[in-house]
Amino acid sequence: MMNILVIGFSTRSIVCSGFRAGYNMYAIDAFCDHDLQQCAKGFVKLDIGEGFDASKIRLDEITGLIEGFGVDFDAIIPGSGFETIGFERLPYWILGNDPRIMAEVSDKHLFSIFLKNRRIAHPETVLLQDIGMLEFPVMVKPACSGGGIFNMKVKSPEDLLLLGTKLNEAGMPPGKSKIIAQEFVEGIPASVSVLSTKDRAVAIAVNEQLIGTSWLTEMPFAYCGNITPFETPHASEMKYIAENVILELGLVGSNGVDFIITDDGPVVIEVNARFQGSLDSVEMATGINLLDAHLKAFEGIIEMSSEIKDEKENSSKNKYAGRGILYSDRKMLMTETVRDMLLEINVCDVPVAGQAIGTDEPVISVLSSGKSRDEVICKMKDSVMFIRESLNLLES
Repeated sequence: MMNILVIGFSTRSIVCSGFRAGYNMYAIDAFCDHDLQQCAKGFVKLDIGEGFDASKIRLDEITGLIEGFGVDFDAIIPGSGFETIGFERLPYWILGNDPRIMAEVSDKHLFSIFLKNRRIAHPETVLLQDIGMLEFPVMVKPACSGGGIFNMKVKSPEDLLLLGTKLNEAGMPPGKSKIIAQEFVEGIPASVSVLSTKDRAVAIAVNEQLIGTSWLTEMPFAYCGNITPFETPHASEMKYIAENVILELGLVGSNGVDFIITDDGPVVIEVNARFQGSLDSVEMATGINLLDAHLKAFEGIIEMSSEIKDEKENSSKNKYAGRGILYSDRKMLMTETVRDMLLEINVCDVPVAGQAIGTDEPVISVLSSGKSRDEVICKMKDSVMFIRESLNLLES
């Protein structure tokens, strides 16, 4: 059986997917959540200090951690935050995209130029210094990553005077200092999950994105999870766009394209050229094991088996699934008693006893499935109520 190492800030979903597929999974991870530890044969916790900034971590440090496992790894998967660290220089099979492509894709300013040259609908995007080219309101965000935590809506030029202070208060690390401004686009956030080889791309799911969901976070643009599938009359168009963007970029494996569905149709926001946060809901709703499918895609194979359901089949079975990420409203320290209480319901990303959790940081994720979107939402809200009551037992 293959030994696979996943390296990233948060790798739980990938590691547990591989575990379910029967692989020997290992992790280098910033959280080492309880459920990751249950699925991994070995793990090492990353010391990242304050902020999620992979630029502070050198490749030789990671190499030392890899060698410390004493395992002959068959493959390494770069996870969130580590897509461009330079793993291609290591003597392993790297199940990730070309770092040169990643550099363009992960930079929202460069990616906007790619979209503009191909006349694909997207928000007008400029560097912060050129914000005068846009009409207010605008969305200001880091050019690379961020998970929506540092996104801010700027309504007027006067608001710019407070921007630096607000970003510092939000805890944005120096490594994300390149800031862009985007045309503010109103609509429904969604994504398309795609499996691809070098010459073929197949959209396997359209997902609703939970962004700034009030019962999960107080941050207006924070990523809070997904519900799969998302029923929209624009689904076929979104799949077509996503498949073609992924193919033209030359991405391989499991990748995703984020959209905003406006009154005028879908608008591309960004590409996630790696495993996406929707992994749990996609696997639950479709029956596909994404780690296994990702590995096969790097071998040039996309299996259109009974596991990969077409949209009509999935709709007829009325199978919906969701993951909701609950953020903290205060500082807290997880205890063994509360952790065990949380494990009584359908959750993932469970903090280990002794884990310190800061204000506005992810605490835990809830999972649910049902015959309708409303049923999934209702179950997640019930779980969140139980979790909040349990967290009240924790000291700040």
